[in-house]
Amino acid sequence: MTNHNGWPLVPLGELLTRNEQVASVSPAETYREVTVRLWGNGVVLRREVTGAGLSGRRFKVSADQFILSRIDARNGAMGIVPSELDGAVVTSDFPTFDANRSRLLPAFLGWLSKTPGFVEGCRGASEGTTNRVRLKEDRFLRLTISLPPVNVQQRILTRIDRLVAKVYDAQSLGRECDIISESLLMSQFRKIVEGAPRRPLGDIAPLIRRPAEIDPAREYPQVSVRSFGKGTFHNPPLRGSEITWQKPHLVKSGDVLVSNIKAWEGAIAVAGSDDDGRYGSHRYLTFVPVDGLTTAHFVCFYLLSPEGLYHIGEASPGSADRNRTLSSKKMLDINVPVPPIEEQRRFDDLILKVASARDIRAKVAKSQEALLPSILDRAFKGDL
Repeated sequence: MTNHNGWPLVPLGELLTRNEQVASVSPAETYREVTVRLWGNGVVLRREVTGAGLSGRRFKVSADQFILSRIDARNGAMGIVPSELDGAVVTSDFPTFDANRSRLLPAFLGWLSKTPGFVEGCRGASEGTTNRVRLKEDRFLRLTISLPPVNVQQRILTRIDRLVAKVYDAQSLGRECDIISESLLMSQFRKIVEGAPRRPLGDIAPLIRRPAEIDPAREYPQVSVRSFGKGTFHNPPLRGSEITWQKPHLVKSGDVLVSNIKAWEGAIAVAGSDDDGRYGSHRYLTFVPVDGLTTAHFVCFYLLSPEGLYHIGEASPGSADRNRTLSSKKMLDINVPVPPIEEQRRFDDLILKVASARDIRAKVAKSQEALLPSILDRAFKGDL
């Protein structure tokens, strides 16, 4: 049987040989363990551990072997062992295979394994109940692939590598632009706060709470804040009849919205127009800038700066993650630089321009990521 290019359909069992090299483990030696990320995102180091920390048999892997996860092959957890992990070890949950290089180039199989069709084949070769689904090796080895001659495989690889390198270069350039933009913002911020007077946060952006009156028949659209200054997001609305501990508070556009359990981790954002009229639980604090004294974006930028996060950390006592609750009183006492309002507004404009450019780059990056499946699909159909 052949495909439309005349390439034969060959079972993987004719091309792959199972690696059975058992690692000899010494308690005092250090070993590298391998794991495989989902959706074709790479074969990576899981940890370094002494032999004393290993239990059960381990198998030694070699560079260019094909490896997959029995549990997550159905979710794209497979790939080629990179050279830096040559000699590392795996459990039996990560079978590895040597390719017959006279017929199949490892790199060709590596790219092929990232295609939706290959992953779907692995999904079909897996069975079991919930949380127990595992790849059946015999069924995996019966899967067929369209196999061009080795010289054609190499030609296809050259084309894929060239096109993918362009995508990666563009993505890298986008990341560099983000870094430069953030650096310019911080430089401008330091310039305008140098020598500026300071006032307690409570004087320039007091804490204003707007508790909701709960109507059991009404729905309350929710808003939450991501950590690390990543903005707001929306959760499904809560029905009044379902509200128990949440004690929702109204959020308005222009509020500086702060999570009182994740503030130390940068869960701080300015509520936008699409957040207006939504509700945060009582765990979200709303600080409202005083008009003419300060702006929401300026205050938020300061609180997310290294200095601001330091003070928030000091106002969030406790050692364990879930116990680091922000003291609203201490938060209100944080001294914030207050340069002239005109300078703050100009800085706000710069923040919004940088954010807009970042959003455009993010959309471009998403489009670039979508190119990869298209490149691979065309490559393995022989259309490149």
